[in-house]
Amino acid sequence: MFNCCVRSQKTNGMFQKTSFTTLIIGVFVVYVLHTCWVMYGIVYTKPCDESSGVHCVAPYLAKKPRLQLSIYTSLKAAGDGNPNLILNIEDFDIHSKFERKVNVSLPKKTRNNGTLYTYVFVHQAGVSPWHDNKEVHLVSQLTAYMVPKPQEVNLIGGEDPTQQSESHRKTPNVPDRPVAHWRSRLTLNIMADDFSFDGDSLPGDVHRYMKILQYGKKVQYLPILFVDLLSNRVKDLMVINGSTMELPLTVSYDTISLGKLRFWIHMQDAVYSLQQFGFTEKDADEIKGIFVDTNLYFLALTFVVAAFHLLFDFLAFKNDISFWKKKKSMVGMSSKAVLWRCFSTIVIFLYLMDEQTSMLILIPAGVGSIIEVWKVKKAFKIQMHWHGLKPTFKFGKSDESERRTEAYDTQAMKYLSYLLYPLCIGGAGYSLVYVKYKSWYSWLINSLVNGVYAFGFLFMLPQLFVNYKFKSVAHLPWKAFMYKAFNTFIDDVFAFIITMPTSHRLACFRDDVVFLVYLYQKWLYPVDKSRVNEYGESYDEKPKGKPHKD
Repeated sequence: MFNCCVRSQKTNGMFQKTSFTTLIIGVFVVYVLHTCWVMYGIVYTKPCDESSGVHCVAPYLAKKPRLQLSIYTSLKAAGDGNPNLILNIEDFDIHSKFERKVNVSLPKKTRNNGTLYTYVFVHQAGVSPWHDNKEVHLVSQLTAYMVPKPQEVNLIGGEDPTQQSESHRKTPNVPDRPVAHWRSRLTLNIMADDFSFDGDSLPGDVHRYMKILQYGKKVQYLPILFVDLLSNRVKDLMVINGSTMELPLTVSYDTISLGKLRFWIHMQDAVYSLQQFGFTEKDADEIKGIFVDTNLYFLALTFVVAAFHLLFDFLAFKNDISFWKKKKSMVGMSSKAVLWRCFSTIVIFLYLMDEQTSMLILIPAGVGSIIEVWKVKKAFKIQMHWHGLKPTFKFGKSDESERRTEAYDTQAMKYLSYLLYPLCIGGAGYSLVYVKYKSWYSWLINSLVNGVYAFGFLFMLPQLFVNYKFKSVAHLPWKAFMYKAFNTFIDDVFAFIITMPTSHRLACFRDDVVFLVYLYQKWLYPVDKSRVNEYGESYDEKPKGKPHKD
């Protein structure tokens, strides 16, 4: 009976230990399968079978009518703002891809931080689009509002008069509020598939772009016109000022399949929803780049990789917090490496803020900074007490083993300082003389982050040195470390997809080298089952418990 109770307790303990992680993985698998099913429902539409007697909606383009493309600009979205014709293609072939550049005259209201709209008509050839009952049209905005990028100057030498006057002509007075920017690209698509829809189950996403005509019992839908807003990138925006009389507009056209059209509509709606929740034009641009700059197959791979990145991030966060929450001794752990990671993550966070990086990168960096500050508190055994509004800090004492670890840590840092400090100071001085910055603060943050990115991996060496001295890696949080290592390789993929500073991109590849060195040490120093780990427990030690009374 005693053995049965012990086995029961072990089984219950094992179930409690693994149930949460198993639940998370189960939810993750269900999420991925559900998303794949939803994506399949988006890209695949069941065609209508007329022989089965179902009410079908046939394409108007099947009759191959003569069409005309007309594009206007207007100050109002309602169509009564004196529309101005900027492009007219009389014999418009929907299967012919083209790209045209036109110069658009800007009204006075638009030059004074106003808005300008475009009307895109596809109508019968030779008939005015304003009087054609078979026309289809869409209204899109040719202007966007953003805060202009601050001008960068040389902090020591300044600018010579020629460069200064030229920069003032480009951006006379750079304001700190959103101003009108010109969208220099207009991308148009028409769904050219010979596809008949089931009239009783029209897809809701496409239905709002359809215009349906009925001739007796026959029902047809006019050409489905689509303005691709995902192609409007921040890099294509141009600042509008009072002296700008006209600006160039590149009009590009291509056909689009039904599956891609439905997918693009959903992605466009998702970006719009994010902007309603407070995402800026720059934040939305990062998401647009994922969809526009990659093909659909690579996009599917990106989704799978991102899903695993999210899972590993959560599991690494859970195990890292659990490890440091239980940790009471810093034996075998480099406290200076912990302090450095805290400093470097804060510097990187401030740098990403200064560079106005996407929220997709900024938010995880901010959360990581908070966690690293908490780790420093645990590593140095800091206790904070409040006396009114004045805080006081108390540092805990170290035992003999921790002092030995600290001695190895200090020895490693001493050798590193001979190399690290001259390199950082020299790099900061070089950038101050030869590189332009927005402000002294920008120079300081860039100098610090360049030191972190370029030589930050050197601060990983004290932990490697401590591992070498102790001939053990059992004191490291290997579960959290392995999850983070997987994410490091996933970050290598995202480094080519999401827009980020070059130094931040290179740092992703630097972490791969550090990970491989840690793996080598794990192979070199296998775990001794009889060795006491960081929690004061041994694998060979029998569990302590109260004697059982029958």
